[in-house]
Amino acid sequence: MSEKSAFDAVVIGAGFSGLYALHRLSGLGLDVRCLEAGDGVGGTWYWNRYPGARVDIESMQYSYSFDEDLQQDWKWPEHFSPQPDLEAYANHVTDRFGLRERIRFGTRVNRLRFDEGTSRWHIAAEDGFTATAKYVIAATGSLHAHNVPPFPGLDSFKGTWHHTSRWPAEGVDLTGKRVGLIGTGSTGIQIAPVAAEVAEHLTVFQRTPAFSVPAVHRALDPAYEQEWKAQYAERREVMRANPSAVFPTVPRFGSVFDHSPEARQEILERAWSARNGLLFLQAFTDTMVDPAANEVVAEFIRGKIRQIVRDPEVAELLCPKTYPVGTKRICMDTGYYETFNRENVTLVDVRTHPITRITESGLRTTNASYDLDVIVFATGFDGVTGSFTAMNVTGTDGLDLREKWADGPTSYLGLLVAGFPNLFMVHGPGSPGVLAQMITGGEWQVDWITRFITHMETEGHERVDTTVEWERRWGAEVDGAADHTLYKRADSWYMGANIPGKPRVFMIYVGGFDRYVQRCTEQVEAGYEGFVFDGPARGPVHANTHAPAPATD
Repeated sequence: MSEKSAFDAVVIGAGFSGLYALHRLSGLGLDVRCLEAGDGVGGTWYWNRYPGARVDIESMQYSYSFDEDLQQDWKWPEHFSPQPDLEAYANHVTDRFGLRERIRFGTRVNRLRFDEGTSRWHIAAEDGFTATAKYVIAATGSLHAHNVPPFPGLDSFKGTWHHTSRWPAEGVDLTGKRVGLIGTGSTGIQIAPVAAEVAEHLTVFQRTPAFSVPAVHRALDPAYEQEWKAQYAERREVMRANPSAVFPTVPRFGSVFDHSPEARQEILERAWSARNGLLFLQAFTDTMVDPAANEVVAEFIRGKIRQIVRDPEVAELLCPKTYPVGTKRICMDTGYYETFNRENVTLVDVRTHPITRITESGLRTTNASYDLDVIVFATGFDGVTGSFTAMNVTGTDGLDLREKWADGPTSYLGLLVAGFPNLFMVHGPGSPGVLAQMITGGEWQVDWITRFITHMETEGHERVDTTVEWERRWGAEVDGAADHTLYKRADSWYMGANIPGKPRVFMIYVGGFDRYVQRCTEQVEAGYEGFVFDGPARGPVHANTHAPAPATD
């Protein structure tokens, strides 16, 4: 018997948002299938198995809220969960809600084509699987399309190399090896202390230093767990009304300049000891909007680095000085800076002396050669858009999504793209994405999409699109929110700056998760303003995101 291939909806990706989308859409009575490139569920927490991988949101918050029994039953062993616990949680949810039988694993989608005659998406995968669906929900992950820089000579390397997001399930034995770690973002900061403990020598190749605060990982206090479980409903409401979709545990103290230098120092010391990097930035209200206030916080962290790292030259190399703190995601670490006090660890500044090629025995910079047994690429991702464009998406009039986004990604509310009907994105460009707690944000977006599809089915609509005009308006709103902050002052992956040739466009809505929820709700309550049902997008679908927003009455 041939495999079923026609569905009401197809969900792409079995991470936390994809699993929830599968659960919710199945609950509508739709025939739904989830297509997952990997052999298991968990998304980020399936792919990223490198040593030290861990979430930087508290476990009691970084979890689903949609089922009260699940919230009460599940026990997190640690305050900040490591990768194995998060993957185990994803598997538990999958089996608890009977989702596994509707997931097709090992199915990497490499073609999406909209058929205007039937208003159906045609989906094709690398393994030859094909399907059609009225709706596609792309829960493909903001950080999935991994980036390996095109260093010449990589194929000649006689050792082994791995990107951290494609770490072998069986692990990699670094014991007694000469390890080269390329990249010092959040992943590099997590893996470095673990690798240094077992490697003969660890050489860290740093282009741009990162701001990091200590996590001090620990077992979850049972009393703290019970306090959360007793107040889950109330605390989830607070999270959904918070700009970062988290429950604030650090008090806010107004402007940096409301306090004397001594009082500032005391407040920052308390925030540092609170061991939650994201909330560290919220101690003062002007850290992310006032350069002078930001510099006070940044210099506090630099002072900590100088205290910890014994070699003054190494300490200065580790001190970020070229961008405001928080404009790249602040990291949380377990002994990262202390790692550079070890005799078997070397820091190499590849901004001053770039890597020129990979060699048979290691790699070469402009001024030195390094013999290595293992190279670890902690070089990040083609963030936000890479997982969408990798699927070779074609919408109405044969438009390729890569052409549509040639000058930077466009969207309406981070959910739809003009010319690509019935294709809903979760954590797409123009949404709060990675700058809000992603399970809470993903749940809300999936609930919104579910309500939207319910409306379409009730009203008998075959398709929904948006227009370039509304993309421009939303693009202006996204830009306007970012312009009130310091985010654009960093060459970050939020701007696509880590990928050569990628347009420099700020891709995240930073107006706050709470404001984003309000705006999406307002547009629906205004009679689905900005959405076009049962018709093609008006006007050309390839347009400059940064054109001025059209005048409104």
